[in-house]
Amino acid sequence: MPKYRILAAVALLALSLSACGSDDAVGAKTIDVALTDAGCSPATIKAAPGSTTFAVTNSGTSKVSEFEILNGNRILGEVENIVAGLDGQFTLNLKPGEYTTACPGGSTSATGVLTVTGAAPAQAADAQLTAATRGYTSYVETQAADLKKRVAAFAAAIKAGDVAQAKSLFASARAPYETIEPVAESFGNLDPEIDARVNDVAKGDRWTGFHRIEQGLWEKSSTAGLATFADKLVKDVDELVGKVKGLKFEPEELANGATGLLGEVSKSKITGEEDRYSHTDLSDFEANVLGSQAAFGLLVPSLRKHDAALVTTIQKRFKSVLAGLEPYRSGRGFVSYDKVGQADRRKLSQLVDALAEPLSRVAGKLRGGCASSAAAAF
Repeated sequence: MPKYRILAAVALLALSLSACGSDDAVGAKTIDVALTDAGCSPATIKAAPGSTTFAVTNSGTSKVSEFEILNGNRILGEVENIVAGLDGQFTLNLKPGEYTTACPGGSTSATGVLTVTGAAPAQAADAQLTAATRGYTSYVETQAADLKKRVAAFAAAIKAGDVAQAKSLFASARAPYETIEPVAESFGNLDPEIDARVNDVAKGDRWTGFHRIEQGLWEKSSTAGLATFADKLVKDVDELVGKVKGLKFEPEELANGATGLLGEVSKSKITGEEDRYSHTDLSDFEANVLGSQAAFGLLVPSLRKHDAALVTTIQKRFKSVLAGLEPYRSGRGFVSYDKVGQADRRKLSQLVDALAEPLSRVAGKLRGGCASSAAAAF
């Protein structure tokens, strides 16, 4: 993980310079990035400040499928699961400075540099966008506080040796984390400490967090040896709560983060690899969608001025995704994901993809731009 995971048309494409995609793309409003075996191409990008769309393509590599732009440890925008033959995009309102680009898995240019120079274009103040970013800060803080409370109860059950209670609390304890994961994962080692799966842990490193506890509860049906991991989880979440206080966001980050959360669904939840011991994946799925909906909802008042039809489409598709989950409800949670067949999984995936396509266009619309209709692929 929020970490925080973050997200124009004919006019913007007309402004694209022939240098887009070269090592010296200056002032381009659309910048082309190719994923290769080496990593990011170009590895060095120069741009002018302002609203900029990064169009990412993969013409054949199987080694790299992701492109990110980071400010320090904070992910400002990303596309994932860009496998061979697919493309994706996201839009950022670039400010002067130096940023890191990343294409994990690349051999020689897995990381690069984005340098933004020049005077930032004058932009009229938008009170609704200001309110949206403030509202999202409040949302993240509230979710983190709720996470702390739920993790405390989960840890208490583990330390009391109550396997049944700990199992019953596992999915709900994770839910607030899943709503803000693109924010949470931007804080250095906190995300892997809290949420790494066993295959994410390098040889010789210690595996901790939710999934280490999940393995013990379901594979061994015991809390033996888990108290230490429960205490560490409480400590890490406390640290996370402190780090999210007062965070400031750009409107484009909300839009990109909303799409990024859907990427979490497509990347991990649909396959069943996330909660592989408990099979509580559908709870994570719902939390990701609700977190995405919350971020988008804050942008609606401003977005409606630029593209009311897009707002209506996205709202309808959020309803469709959430309605698609309803048949799988069981009590206060969902059925075990290993009981959901491949056909049903494909149907859920199609609903998410249908939502991700229009949602990927939001960031390019927020300041009155005309975003390309090309979808971010997840």
